[in-house]
Amino acid sequence: MTDNIGRKRLVVGAHYGLRDWLSQRVTAIVLAAYSVVLVLAALLTSEPGYYGWSGLFAQTWMKVFTLLALLSFVYHAWVGVRDIWMDYIKPVGIRLALQIFTILWLLGCGIWVIDVLWRV
Repeated sequence: MTDNIGRKRLVVGAHYGLRDWLSQRVTAIVLAAYSVVLVLAALLTSEPGYYGWSGLFAQTWMKVFTLLALLSFVYHAWVGVRDIWMDYIKPVGIRLALQIFTILWLLGCGIWVIDVLWRV
């Protein structure tokens, strides 16, 4: 009789649980901090228009912070949507197609945001 309890226990699965949970929390904190900065910038700006916002986003620290928020958003969205596809879409071909579409969509959106950001 085999004993499946203890150090010799066979554990199966993708083992994404703790890493994904932690990455969701870290990226959410980055996005929350970015949101606070944007709200404060909107409230404290002396010129609430295009030139005020373009002046804010022309600063290097804001570009870097925006890129960090973008990467956090893309990874946060990827982990969430990937888990939805893995949990609810059982046919492997459809799930793979949806995951590839999601990756391409997030990559395209990320490239677009970088393009817009570096034009300022």
